[in-house]
Amino acid sequence: MLVPPFASSPAGSGSSSASTLDVLIRGGGPVGTSLALALSREGLKVGLLAAPPRRDAAPDVRTYALNAGAVALLRELRVWDALPEDARTAVSDMQIRGDDGGTLEFSAWQQGTGELAWIVDAAALEQVLGEALRFAPHVQRLTQPAPAALTAICEGRDSVTREALGAGFEAFAYGHLGVAARVVSDQPHHGVARQWFRHPDILALLPFDRPQAGHGYGLVWSLPQAEAEQVMALSDADFAARLQEATGGAAGRLEPVSPRAAWPLRVGQAARWCGPGWVLLGDAAHAVHPLAGQGLNLGLADVRVLAQVLVEARRTAPWRPLGDERLLRRYARERSVPTLAMSRLTDGLLHLFAQPAPPLRELRNHGMTLVHHLGPLKRWLTARALDA
Repeated sequence: MLVPPFASSPAGSGSSSASTLDVLIRGGGPVGTSLALALSREGLKVGLLAAPPRRDAAPDVRTYALNAGAVALLRELRVWDALPEDARTAVSDMQIRGDDGGTLEFSAWQQGTGELAWIVDAAALEQVLGEALRFAPHVQRLTQPAPAALTAICEGRDSVTREALGAGFEAFAYGHLGVAARVVSDQPHHGVARQWFRHPDILALLPFDRPQAGHGYGLVWSLPQAEAEQVMALSDADFAARLQEATGGAAGRLEPVSPRAAWPLRVGQAARWCGPGWVLLGDAAHAVHPLAGQGLNLGLADVRVLAQVLVEARRTAPWRPLGDERLLRRYARERSVPTLAMSRLTDGLLHLFAQPAPPLRELRNHGMTLVHHLGPLKRWLTARALDA
């Protein structure tokens, strides 16, 4: 049975005078850990309640595509520079191909920025975030809930705490699995990310320097469930042949160098992002298709905004409890609109390319190529992606 430390401090009390903690964070993934570090820097007393790591867990083959906003936050938390050099790779260009000649390309040089994104090893990032907690003076690691003025729920898309609160989560399952793996090519990647949009799958190769500098990729492949299960069951040799066919050799000869992982894909958003004494962040609040690589970017943007809201409230209205629902609604209003926009964009693209009818295929590919030639629109789209 859940112990519900959700009620805020009594009206008129300080944020810590009526409770042991200022903020209890449920969930120890990148979003929850980043929030703990961000709030600790501001002097808040934080409790982090996270499940212990599984000793029998398979190697983590995921990669994160982090935008400029996410990297800026990690720099502020003094985490970014602690990442090993080979655990982060800059994306200088992106090449997108449709299923009937459509093409769309983005360049960091044309955007006037150093890189379009960074591809980061998921396990390495989580390890560095965990190590940073050791030097955070106001963070306590907990094994059970403790009273707090505010409970921040960062448990992921299947959050049991969110369900216990009745926050609701309206989700739509795509019937697809996301397949992830690490591959190396016999040709250098030159910092170019590649993506193929077509019916019925979407495939992305993200340049990544592990295990081979200049030649590695993180693979993310969205496939209908039955087809994904077939891909998961292939031998390495047959998987390599399937990849070669899917990419047409555009990235050279690819060789898998890791196990494969798969997970079900869905889109969704919580009906309520906050209430008296509680707030949702990251995948507990929203889920998007990975085709745009914006999942963790959205979660880290949640962290940045919530931290700003809480710090500003302490400065301007120190009498107001951190769990005051009117205060938390400021965060929810600022984050729900851009998150919903990204969700609708990715969902719309997926459904557009899910239609097999030839007229629609021709139309979407012409539209992709048209965007490629519209410089101002491309720059606007890139700017939105750089800071979710």
